[in-house]
Amino acid sequence: MGCCNRGCVFLVGAAFGAVLAILGGVLIPLGDSIIEGTVKKEAVIENGTTAYENWETTGSAVYRQFWFLEVKNPQEVLDGGTPVVQEKGPYTYRTRYLPKQDIRFNPNQTVSYVQPLGAIFEPSMSVGSEEDKVTSLNLGVVGAFKLLPPKILNVLIKRTNSSLFQRRTVREMLWGYKDPIFKFLVGVFVPYNGSVDGNYTIYNGKDDISKVGIIDRWRGETSLPFWNDTYCDMINGTDASSFPPFVNNEKPLFFYSSDICRSVSATFERTVNVKGIDMFHFTLNPSTLASPTVNPDNRCFCPDPKVSKNCTLAGVLDISACQDGKPIYISLPHFLHGSPSLREDVLGLNPSEEHHNTFLDVEPITGFTMKFAKRIQVNMMYGPSKDITIFNKVKDYTVFPIVWLNETAELDDETADMFKSEITGRIQILKTLQMVLLGVGLATFVICLICYCVVRSRNNKSATV
Repeated sequence: MGCCNRGCVFLVGAAFGAVLAILGGVLIPLGDSIIEGTVKKEAVIENGTTAYENWETTGSAVYRQFWFLEVKNPQEVLDGGTPVVQEKGPYTYRTRYLPKQDIRFNPNQTVSYVQPLGAIFEPSMSVGSEEDKVTSLNLGVVGAFKLLPPKILNVLIKRTNSSLFQRRTVREMLWGYKDPIFKFLVGVFVPYNGSVDGNYTIYNGKDDISKVGIIDRWRGETSLPFWNDTYCDMINGTDASSFPPFVNNEKPLFFYSSDICRSVSATFERTVNVKGIDMFHFTLNPSTLASPTVNPDNRCFCPDPKVSKNCTLAGVLDISACQDGKPIYISLPHFLHGSPSLREDVLGLNPSEEHHNTFLDVEPITGFTMKFAKRIQVNMMYGPSKDITIFNKVKDYTVFPIVWLNETAELDDETADMFKSEITGRIQILKTLQMVLLGVGLATFVICLICYCVVRSRNNKSATV
């Protein structure tokens, strides 16, 4: 009778274990459904959601660090020598501290807004003051190289006693000074303070969460007016501050950057942990600035075959079409991923994947960008000219580096703790509960079933005897 009772107990235990295992198995899809529903609700850009709070005002501090490529041998260059530059910086500014303005929710599930621009100098994060001076290209002279007829420019250069190089303060180089040739403000980032980054219209994700944050229009248009090509003028993806939730690391992330007047993509490299949160680390695709001979899709980004060595030059992007014709070229810092000739024409550069590439650390469940570094180098181009005295000894077209920037941000400790508590922490608790129920249930079921079989076998032997 006792053996029978034990067998019944083990049989009940096995049934109980099976119930626990089934409950754990049921919780897996049910839990995933709860997580997905919560994320979809909070990722919509509308009043009251987590996404809206992070979108309207950037919670983490965003900084722009500038390193100037100071010319060490200006007179030798004028005499036909090869330029030598030396990095000077960083000079750091806080940016994107102003909330979005003119926010309008549209009937087609989009939201329009403008992003005000501003920069506040951060002395404690800089090597010196804004009054530090650097020797660099004369922005007015080089800017006029393609805008004015050579003979007229030569007269203006002599009349204003200008040269190919000048010595200016950090403040003047970045935010503007009155140029003696043009008689108006020129600077690497003129205008900036008090301006806005276009007018954006993005999808709010309410009817389709896979479109949240995707740009519908920029400056009122669905495509760009710069490249005269359907492919190159496409506006793809988001503004990179966030992406639709449930990020697939097997697919590239697309985003549009008004700084370089085009859309680009980033590819997954590895999983990283930032402040206790697992994230996908995406880096700029090396083919982004490849020459058209390597990446034929870049053919439409090559408007001037003469300067680009018949479109074989890699690593630079001519954005003069979106800069009122000024000969401005964008690259990665120190011409990372660029043709060797770029670093042969200007000495002193040392590209590094770690320090000079652009990356995004994206939390895969929500699609929020938690840490990023956007690294861009601003260059200008000049070349030989018989009619302009200061260019008489220039041998070939030169893409000359002026300054490179690192725009970066990382979620702060308070935001990280909140995120872990409200999102990843709850998800982990739910997953742990699922695994515990499934594991304990299966273990209980197997052990009790084995014990039941042993007891029953003994009972059978006893009955035979």
